[in-house]
Amino acid sequence: MLPDGGADDEERWLAEGIAGVQQNAFYMHRALDSNNLKDALKYSAQMLSELRTSRLSPHKYYDLYMRAFDEMRKLEMFFREETRRGSCSVVDLYELVQHAGNVLPRLYLLCTVGSVYIKSKEAPAKDVLKDLVEMCRGIQHPLRGLFLRSYLSQISRDKLPDIGSEYEGDADSINVAVEFVLQNFIEMNKLWVRMQHQGPVREKEKRGKERNELRDLVGKNLHVLSQIEGVDLDMYKETVLPRILEQVVNCKDELAQFYLMDCIIQVFPDEYHLQTLETLLSAFPQLQPNVDIKTVLSQLMDRLSSYAAASPEVLPEFLQVEAFAKFSNAIGKVIEAQVDMPVVGAVTLYVSLLTFTLRVHPDRLDYVDQVLGACVKKLSGNAKLEDSRATKQIVALLSAPLEKYSNIVTALELSNYPRVMDYLDNSTTKVMALVIIQSIMKNTTCISTSDKIEALFDLIKGLIKDMDGAQNDELDDEDFKEEQNSVARLIHMLHNDDHEEMLKILCTVQKHILQGGPKRLPFTVPSLVFSALKLVRRLQGQDGDVIGEEVPATPKKIFQILHQTIEALSCVPSPELALRLYLQCAEAANDCDLEPVAYEFFTQAFILYEEEIADSKAQITAIHLIIGTLQRMNIFGVENRDTLTHKTTGYSAKLLKKPDQCRAVYACSHLFWTDDQDGIMDGERVLLCLKRALRIANAAQQMANVTRGSSGSVALFIEILNKYLYFFEKGIPEITNTVIQDLIELIRTEKQSENTVADPSTEAFFASTLRYIEFQKQKGGSIGEKYEQIKTT
Repeated sequence: MLPDGGADDEERWLAEGIAGVQQNAFYMHRALDSNNLKDALKYSAQMLSELRTSRLSPHKYYDLYMRAFDEMRKLEMFFREETRRGSCSVVDLYELVQHAGNVLPRLYLLCTVGSVYIKSKEAPAKDVLKDLVEMCRGIQHPLRGLFLRSYLSQISRDKLPDIGSEYEGDADSINVAVEFVLQNFIEMNKLWVRMQHQGPVREKEKRGKERNELRDLVGKNLHVLSQIEGVDLDMYKETVLPRILEQVVNCKDELAQFYLMDCIIQVFPDEYHLQTLETLLSAFPQLQPNVDIKTVLSQLMDRLSSYAAASPEVLPEFLQVEAFAKFSNAIGKVIEAQVDMPVVGAVTLYVSLLTFTLRVHPDRLDYVDQVLGACVKKLSGNAKLEDSRATKQIVALLSAPLEKYSNIVTALELSNYPRVMDYLDNSTTKVMALVIIQSIMKNTTCISTSDKIEALFDLIKGLIKDMDGAQNDELDDEDFKEEQNSVARLIHMLHNDDHEEMLKILCTVQKHILQGGPKRLPFTVPSLVFSALKLVRRLQGQDGDVIGEEVPATPKKIFQILHQTIEALSCVPSPELALRLYLQCAEAANDCDLEPVAYEFFTQAFILYEEEIADSKAQITAIHLIIGTLQRMNIFGVENRDTLTHKTTGYSAKLLKKPDQCRAVYACSHLFWTDDQDGIMDGERVLLCLKRALRIANAAQQMANVTRGSSGSVALFIEILNKYLYFFEKGIPEITNTVIQDLIELIRTEKQSENTVADPSTEAFFASTLRYIEFQKQKGGSIGEKYEQIKTT
């Protein structure tokens, strides 16, 4: 126990101690210079008496000790020189120093002379070492005893009777060397532990910090043991490890147990750990409850897994000693013994065990699943994890197989994988789901069976539907979009060349994503639709009715699924997107020669247009999409096509703004003239559409004149002129050069009108159109002949 005193007092006591050391060292040097052995021993003993102080903290005591240590090295050199010259017998010197007045100086001197004694080889090293380690028992003060034994360890480490050493004796010498180091270690550990129990309770934390500063003094003994050549695997297994572990367990001190177990793992070879795994692991459940076992065990597993990775030839040894089973059992016993161990501690142990398994036994999926199962068992008494540290470790546990195998399909074979995920909170479940999807994308993993996809969607359910108690409003819109885009990308990774299995996959995906709710469907449905349409293209030409219980993969069946899916989307509501998808499906049905199906998809598109799309800009986009799709359709009979084209032209003429009406109506002209061999060629109706567009354009001019006092731009007339030129080149008899000439003159007249607003872009557009006519004239040929009668100037 240190006396109460401030930092200033301690500095003063240290200064006094150093002054005493320096003063006595000065007289000792003078006696050494004059070969006065008696005075040299006297002043060295007085110098060493300064180390008897109890006033200093371990840190300050170390400063004082190092001053004395440096002087003792000089004294040792003097003793060695004296005995070499024969001025004094080392045996006599060994007896002489034992007459020092105080025990501590006497033992320091005895250790110093003992070092010279061993060096002289006048007595077997083993006898001197036995004598010294026993005599050091005379100091039982923890701090003084620790530094004394540290001094003994330091001066003797190069004089142990080891194999190949100059001090090697008979066969028993190795045992003596090992026993010497072990005994010194055991005594030092006892002194170190005793420090914790001396002094008032209020200074317990301070004593813990001081002890922590001294731990290397004890640990150095284990390092010395590991360096002894004679300590082979048999001796380590039979003698060294059991003795060390006995001391570690019996000391019942948390700091000592944690540090010494860590030392054992760090200083001894990996091969020894592997061969003594059962003995080493048996100590862990016997440690104190508050010892950080997870860190030490994790280090052991990490070290052994690194050993296996660096030396693949030792992998059979891991199987031979059943390393996985022993680690698994040890972790189970530790968790059972430490009932108060927090969840994060247990999960951390399983993370380390899983890492070990993946590095040492990557081919044993049963081992991996066993680790996950053990984790589930530990978590079984808990609800969703709320500890962020435990959650982080669970994510690490679940991510490890993905990183190792680079294939989610392997992880899907682990029955306990989803069971572990069930213990994550909603937000972390989403994070883990994104990790899984990113792994699939990164490794371009193709998931090809409906069973695997069922399992996969169970893992990522946090992204594809609302979880119980989830607060969607808390999620940022950008984050939500990114999540759903990830799911959409994932759908495109689901593929099987077998048509029947691919249909099962689509049904499975549909079942899950339709549970996503109105916010998710606009992101996920398009991916499903286009994935299904890819299958339709592969099945193109195959058709037939559904016979028996087995549902064959036919385009008709897939279109039924698509109809249900898009119908769900149109109810969200997201009518513009649903309309686009209906039109895509109609085009695919056209390619499959399924007229009723294509007509039904167009019908649904028209219903959406009429009932759901009210925004004028959305209507413009929608009508042009309808016109473009319908123009490419070649499957409809006369009646169905007339119905659809009539509806389309009617919608076009009912748009809100006249310019939009005009553009939509002249676009409808393409519905009556197609270049296909069996396409529609109705020149009269083409001309009818174009004339109607001209009337609307003229009405737009008049409205502009009434409302703004000017006729506005003539761009609409020029656009219609270009449509006339297009159909003129196609050879429609109703469109003659006279009609085109009249339209050109009309545009010129409108341009010259005082009410028309000058527009550079319109001027350029008209000029470009006229240049095109001149170009066709110069080009010649059948087209050029048609243009000859048209005058542009």
